[in-house]
Amino acid sequence: MKSIVRRESAIVVIMLALLALPFMAAGIYIYQKHQWAEKRLDELEPRYARLLGLEDSRETLVQANAQGQASLAQYVYPQGQDINQTGNDAQQRIRSILVAAGLDIASSQVLPVKEDKGFDRIPLSVRAEGEMVALQAALAGLVAEAPAILIDTVLVQGYGAPTKGGVQRLSVQLSLVVLRRHS
Repeated sequence: MKSIVRRESAIVVIMLALLALPFMAAGIYIYQKHQWAEKRLDELEPRYARLLGLEDSRETLVQANAQGQASLAQYVYPQGQDINQTGNDAQQRIRSILVAAGLDIASSQVLPVKEDKGFDRIPLSVRAEGEMVALQAALAGLVAEAPAILIDTVLVQGYGAPTKGGVQRLSVQLSLVVLRRHS
């Protein structure tokens, strides 16, 4: 009788263990998912904090963006303007600056456009002749222009005999670049 009671008790314990096994597996699965979710939240928390910081400084970022766009407009031609028109406008501005400084223009040319990091680089080549004082005034005038005229290279070569005052005539080859926002 004792063996029957033991056998029945063992069967009941085994049955209860078999019934508890799915619950234990579900508990382990839920625990693992909980650990995974906490780890994910720990990874996301700094990102979320940065996003909240960006959201809090939204107004400052909008103002900084507007200032950046205004500054960019001082240096770059707008994207709505035709590339040929931009090149011709820059060429005329350069020619007028050089002439106003006292240089004689031998030739000027707008070269093929190159795309570079969101901008169209419009290279220009200008050959001029004049005195050193005129070249200095011309370079100062080019630097002060807006939209900016970037000086890529300047080749200066003296020619002819100096005048009685010691003034040497110069031949100048300027490689210049203007930028236009790429459309």
